Amino acid sequence: MVRNPERRTALVDAAIEVLAREGARGLTFRAVDAQAGVPAGTSSNYFSSRDDLFTQAGRHIHGRMAPDPAEVAEVMRPGPSRELVASLTHWVVRRMTAERTGYLAMLELRLEATRRPALRAELTRALRADLEANIRFHVDSGLPGDADTVRLLYLAVNGLLVEAFTLPGMFGEEKTTEQGVSEGELAGSGSPDPGIARLVRLIVDRIVPT
Repeated sequence: MVRNPERRTALVDAAIEVLAREGARGLTFRAVDAQAGVPAGTSSNYFSSRDDLFTQAGRHIHGRMAPDPAEVAEVMRPGPSRELVASLTHWVVRRMTAERTGYLAMLELRLEATRRPALRAELTRALRADLEANIRFHVDSGLPGDADTVRLLYLAVNGLLVEAFTLPGMFGEEKTTEQGVSEGELAGSGSPDPGIARLVRLIVDRIVPT
């Protein structure tokens, strides 16, 4: 296989864009080549099969959606408290809303992982490592709660994001654009609408001890 890391990364990024826009069925070598603006047949020189393309996308998307350590340090400047957990959680939701393409692609990859063992293993490894790192960060930072607090926040916030991205009207009437993006998601540089912000606050208040 061709070894050009920059070109491979560009192709995987193109695959993520295709996944978010067309879904798993639309992820073909031809579609990736077109999205990346490269000659037809380029992707087949970098990925041994469609299954390999899915697995590489699953491996790359985790890094693409990871926060900048400097941003984390800035958010963590206040002392540990439930208010800080709320700020962190709001920040995570804003980041995911701003990275809408990546989050929708991740949902497609999760569904496809039920049919592709290699992809399932890759996503499980990456997301488990990320959750364990978040638990260590929470405990080591002296934030209120324990490992189970972080697990419950993870489950609740991910459930909220799935609803917000796929059925934005679930928790109230909300107008959407022709592309299916809620007007709240478009407002304020990717900030979620006030209803989502209220639910995030409720999640933190109900799960995180004082």
